[in-house]
Amino acid sequence: MNEKISQGKKLRNAISENTPLQIVGTVSAYSSLLAEKKGHKAIYLSGSGIAASSMGIPDLGITTLADVLTDVERITNVCELPLLVDADTGWGGAFNLSRMVKSMISSGAAGVHIEDQVEQKRCGHRPNKELVSSKEMQDRLKAAVDAKTDPDFMIMARTDALANEGLEAALERAVAYEDAGADAIFAEAVTEIDQYKKFSDQINVPLLANITEFGQTPLFSKTELSEVGVDMVLYPLSAFRAMSKAAEEVYTEILEQGTQETLLDKMQTRDELYEILDYHTFEKKLDDLFEK
Repeated sequence: MNEKISQGKKLRNAISENTPLQIVGTVSAYSSLLAEKKGHKAIYLSGSGIAASSMGIPDLGITTLADVLTDVERITNVCELPLLVDADTGWGGAFNLSRMVKSMISSGAAGVHIEDQVEQKRCGHRPNKELVSSKEMQDRLKAAVDAKTDPDFMIMARTDALANEGLEAALERAVAYEDAGADAIFAEAVTEIDQYKKFSDQINVPLLANITEFGQTPLFSKTELSEVGVDMVLYPLSAFRAMSKAAEEVYTEILEQGTQETLLDKMQTRDELYEILDYHTFEKKLDDLFEK
């Protein structure tokens, strides 16, 4: 009998088999199915996405671990792809971090990233971010790594230091975070492609590039990032932004025109929805169970 591969191992395998691995943001269980059906190899649950989509609030450290776990479980209950989760600053001290890691693993996540901002954090592409010391972040990482119940579960260290302290300080933090046990490095708000090469040259663990729209980082291509040693490319809110814009258009059209008929060619059909959800298999199961 083959031993079941853990979600953490699935993520590590996906990183090693794809150069680089593209990780798309999925803000709901259904969008995770869409990504899986389209052939993606890994998915991401953004803290900003949870705040906006699930709760209707800004990404300012307001969401709790429980809020995030609710969406993690909804996604992992229906999708087999390895899920990387935004864990903000870890929601507290060493024991909170330990509880977070254990809860993420038991909820089916493949990995988390923890950042070096203060607990009252801000979006990584906004001004006035405040960082904890490198030592405090290393302590966060040590607590998280110590809590693993799956040795392959990935603890990724995100550093926001580039915008606040400059490249050299950010590189020093990245090396220190790897020494503290980080399985990967997430360099936030990078502004020049060659900066990724400097991170890649300094560390011996996988490197993630966050290619989010309308932020500080240019929309570097997969090829460009591969050439400077990036191992993972993250698109945290691309689909969510497109969904939101499309929804606004629909709401406006219905209000102003009194009908949605002109938008039908932009909509997913009922049959297409049912195919993603495997609706007919569920329906047949009901028929078989209660056949008269």
